Order: sequence, then structure tokens, then C-alpha cells
Amino acid sequence: MAIRCFSSCKDLNYVGRLRKILTNDCNALASLYSTAAKQWGTGEDFHGDDANTDNSSHDVTNVRLLETRAGKLEEQVRELTERYKRAMADSDNVRRRTQKFVQDAKLFGIQSFCRDLVEVADLFEQPTGQEDEALRLGQVQDRLHGVFTKHGLEKMSPVGDKYDPYQHQIVFHTAAEGGEPGTVAVVKQNGYKLHGRTIRHALVGVAVIPQERD
Repeated sequence: MAIRCFSSCKDLNYVGRLRKILTNDCNALASLYSTAAKQWGTGEDFHGDDANTDNSSHDVTNVRLLETRAGKLEEQVRELTERYKRAMADSDNVRRRTQKFVQDAKLFGIQSFCRDLVEVADLFEQPTGQEDEALRLGQVQDRLHGVFTKHGLEKMSPVGDKYDPYQHQIVFHTAAEGGEPGTVAVVKQNGYKLHGRTIRHALVGVAVIPQERD
């Protein structure tokens, strides 16, 4: 009986000591939790500050990289804009020069031809006697023919050729007397070609088979 009581008292003492230790541990844990909560709320968590500092440094680095890239892109845009402006200016200059060249070609393209015609006109203005008139006309014709040949101007000689609507214009029909029907029998006005292209149709009379009258 005494042994049981001693054992019970011993157990009670042990339980009391254990309860005291647990109580102290709980109070310590509660104190630690309260301190941590205060530090978290007031920003006094040193580990949290380190993390925020790292994030801030990372953000700053990214911003600087973006600013650097933006600066490079702006510089490229300015350079391309200047190139575009220079190219447009050069294009406008070329266009104006081309227009001027075309206008000059239209105005002065026949300058050489006109110069040669002036020399022919000089022959008409030279005073000559009546006996030299036929000689002067022959000179004029020869000189004029030379000017035409020089500049690619050719007078058509279609008599006897087959009628061609691209070169001839029919003004009348005539009986085919000894000629082939459908050919040019008479030229009323000469036609001309410039470098092979018809610039004036020849006015012609075309031979046809005469119709027999009843």
C-alpha cells in the first residue's frame, strides 16, 4: 500500500513537472508567434526585406535593359527616317530631271531635221535668173530627198503594189487596163513613212475589173 502511494506521488510529481514544461513551452511558442506577427506587420522581417530587395534589384535591371533597347530602336528609327527622306529627295530630283528631258525631247527632238530644212529653204531664197530656175528646183529636190533619207523619212511609191489599208487610202476606183485588179493604179497624193511607220497614207486610185453593161 505504501509502495503504491509512493508510486502515485512520484507519478504526480512527474506529471506536474511535465505540465509545467509544456506550459512554459506553449508560452514560449506563443511569444515567438506574437513577435513574428509583429515583425511581419511592421516590415521588420529581415528575410522578407532581403527578398524584396532582390525583387527590386531585378525590376530595376529589367527597366534599364528595356530603356537601353528603346534607345537603340529610337536611333534606328531616326536613321531609317533620314534614309527615307534622302531617298524621296533623290527620287523627286530624278523625276524632275526626267520630266525636263522628256519636255526637251518633245520641243527639240526635230532640231536636226529643222536645221537641214532651213538649208533647203535657203535654196529657194537665192536669187537666180529665169534660165536657172529649173536648175534650182532640181537642186532643191535633190537636197530635200537627202534630208528625208538622212532622217528616215521615205516617200511611198505604191503604183503597181497591192492595196494595203495600213498604207493607202482609196479615193476612187479605176478600170484595170492591163493591170491587176486590187492594185494601186494612180497616186493622187504621196504617202510617207518614218523609219518604216506610216505617218501619212497615200491617196490612191485602185484598179478594179470594170462591170459589163447589159
